Amino acid sequence: MASERQIAVGGVAIGGGAPGVVLTRTLTKTHAGEATTAQIAALASAGCEVVRVAVPKLEDADALARIVRFSPIPVIADIHFNASLALRAIDQGVAAVRINPGNIGGPDKVAEVVKKAKAAGIPMRIGAISGSLPKHLGELAHRDQAEALVEAALEEVRLLEQLDYRDFKLSVKSSHVPTMIRAYRMLAERVPYPLHLGVTEAGTPFAGGIKSAVGMGALLVDGIGDTVRVSLTADPVEEVKVAWEILKSLGLRERGPVMIACPSCGRDNVGVQTLAEKVEERLATYPQHFEVAVLGCAVNGPGEAGDADFGIAGGRDVGFVYAHGRVLKKVSSDILIDELFHEIDRWIADGMQRPKRLKMAKPAALAMAEASMIPLE
Repeated sequence: MASERQIAVGGVAIGGGAPGVVLTRTLTKTHAGEATTAQIAALASAGCEVVRVAVPKLEDADALARIVRFSPIPVIADIHFNASLALRAIDQGVAAVRINPGNIGGPDKVAEVVKKAKAAGIPMRIGAISGSLPKHLGELAHRDQAEALVEAALEEVRLLEQLDYRDFKLSVKSSHVPTMIRAYRMLAERVPYPLHLGVTEAGTPFAGGIKSAVGMGALLVDGIGDTVRVSLTADPVEEVKVAWEILKSLGLRERGPVMIACPSCGRDNVGVQTLAEKVEERLATYPQHFEVAVLGCAVNGPGEAGDADFGIAGGRDVGFVYAHGRVLKKVSSDILIDELFHEIDRWIADGMQRPKRLKMAKPAALAMAEASMIPLE
């Protein structure tokens, strides 16, 4: 079930029906202020909406004021083991703190951080990770790790509720995708608080991206999850890109163009992989939301391109440019991509008006055959 409560991290609404928020964290040493600020700027440009920075030392906490000042997006301080660093981070003006109540020094230390956060009017993120569950839950974890994750998170919830503090979001992250899915589903049934989704330590971009898409996608499609973080062994910009693709593929958010492309086969006469890679590279510079189809032959080309705002279907010597379900022109293959973007740019300049769609009344192959009669421009 979707979260009932909403919190605000900086000016970003999380939970309670707000759109899913993309989050990642920096890789720089936080006390290297200029490097951290530069990385945050790159992440924001890629679409990151909230950023987390590690604060393992006093010098990191002392650098936060300047980082917060120059960051274009809200900054969360990630604190473990040392409650005094959390207190200092709050004084530096962060938008939220991430703590683990189980390793911050005991209930008294948690109470100190909560008191400070309440006075500053900022939220927290709490939660459990499968690799660092409390020792007293070891037997339960051996029987059912998902249940142990949920119980660990609920213990933290009960502690904060006893302190009359409810301005927080929760996570129950695991590197094992089925465990992660089960844990979040159980937790969503038991608490009203916003949930932060992630497959922790997902891995390299290829494997980690797939694991993250499967794990988070299964939950998001059911309305579970309010912030998402893709944990990759890679530049965090790549994490942001994957997170956005997950949200876009489910129709939950829009940002920039969406490209569909056929997988290629023995009918491919144009080299659709190269064609698609070139189109994707050029689309990366567009902030507008629209759909482009890149197809390699007459079987799926007209139909798929007909569903997109724009499309191209290649042939051995000529290709076809589609716009809003209709064949627009036939051009030489060597200028096919340039002609596609010429039409896209003209459409954007004219206000991006989408005409009423006409259903394809003819089979795709017949439509392509008729289109082949159009003379080259």
